[in-house]
Amino acid sequence: MAKKPLNVILLGIDSLRADHMSCYGYHRQTTPHIDRLASQGVLFENNYAPHIPTTSAYASMLTGKDCFSTNVVALRHRGGLPDYVQTLPEILRQVGYDTSCVGFTGNPSSRGFDTYLDYPAWGSFAAGRSPKAEKLNEVAVPELERLAAGKKPFCLFLRHMDPHAPYLPPAPFERMFYSGNELDPKNKSMEPVMNFKPFCDFFADWMPPGITDADYVTAQYDGAVAYMDAAIQRLLTRIDELGLSDDTLVVLNGDHGETLYEHDCWFDHHGMYENTLHVPLILRLPGKLPAGHRVSGTSLHQDLVPTMLQLMGVKPRQKIDFDGTSLLPLVDGKKASNYSDFYITECTWMRKHGWRTPEWKLIVALEPDFHFKPEVELYNLVQDPLELKNLANKEKGVTAALRERLQNWVAKREAETGRTNPMATNLNWHGNSSHEGAFESSQQAYDTMHIGSVGAANRLQAGAKEKASPKRKKATPRKKKASTRRK
Repeated sequence: MAKKPLNVILLGIDSLRADHMSCYGYHRQTTPHIDRLASQGVLFENNYAPHIPTTSAYASMLTGKDCFSTNVVALRHRGGLPDYVQTLPEILRQVGYDTSCVGFTGNPSSRGFDTYLDYPAWGSFAAGRSPKAEKLNEVAVPELERLAAGKKPFCLFLRHMDPHAPYLPPAPFERMFYSGNELDPKNKSMEPVMNFKPFCDFFADWMPPGITDADYVTAQYDGAVAYMDAAIQRLLTRIDELGLSDDTLVVLNGDHGETLYEHDCWFDHHGMYENTLHVPLILRLPGKLPAGHRVSGTSLHQDLVPTMLQLMGVKPRQKIDFDGTSLLPLVDGKKASNYSDFYITECTWMRKHGWRTPEWKLIVALEPDFHFKPEVELYNLVQDPLELKNLANKEKGVTAALRERLQNWVAKREAETGRTNPMATNLNWHGNSSHEGAFESSQQAYDTMHIGSVGAANRLQAGAKEKASPKRKKATPRKKKASTRRK
């Protein structure tokens, strides 16, 4: 008798920092239910998002390809994925799977699902607390039940918008990790945040009026993580109740992390510091994956699809040369790591690329950024894990060596793909219609870039969304510092 094909449920969590999860060692108990999921499967301790932010991250996560293959590096990517790239749902549809996507309609990286469903995923202070995770469940649980009742194996992809900003978790999560006075006039920690002109209107739209304490905002983020964790338990409970646990691969992966008060990149997810690159990856499949196992080797987003397909025993109809590599040899102890060093990119609010090794991180600006940061940054990740001391000028030999490795890698991938590095060609990555091409100075970038309201942020991230079919088919200027259904 032929074995029943496995189902897959992929929980994509937007803006989830691995280091703010209790199963990754965080001092606050933010993820007790995900901790339990990890105890039932495999947790990858050093999993990274090499291409920041959402659009480029999911492009790799859902294709097994890097940015040279997907040609996607920008949040506001123009156009879709190239025709020569196959997505996970497209691969699975070809072998008989029913595929559904919740919360990611219209994004270039979400191509190929049979069904697209959405839920209210943004909020504002005026609108009150934002139950994003509950709203996701209201859509996702019935869709899970529909898929489970069908005759086909299924792939269900859920894009969670907690803990993505706005951080507005409902009670009791908004006070779970904070007992202070967020309006204390003696506290000045929010002054630089609210004086940052590109973001100040966005922050004012969802943070309490008169807020002074940055720790309150961080506690809201942690509360949103805990709220998301509780909502995920509802999904895991329903999976058990439907009798799906033994034949369903459950995957939890973050698209990128989040900057809170670090690096002057306040409460957003730009920059290529560790808080943004280091994201969770947990896989559970009883009988095929060991319970409570932790993998210390380095893994990247592009490793996910080849790993999932191998676990599921799915062979694509057409041969695919993935840029990533299956993680199962790491799980089995046959291989220590998939990478010793790797290429990193960002096109969110800055256009930068770099090179990361276990000891060093090099960040090179391809144009001036609105934080007035130096063109080159170098950090010793062993001695300075918080990346506070830029050693680019002091360690010129290391800087030069890493730049050479970066340049050699770019040349290698350009030769292999026959295409120019998209980081060099996406000059209108910022999506600002009032400015064409690269910024000439940090002051110009600072004066031009602006989020605005929560609604504007939603539009910036989503881009020009396709119309979804019905469910059923069949402040102060800153002066320059020194130095639906598938159509």
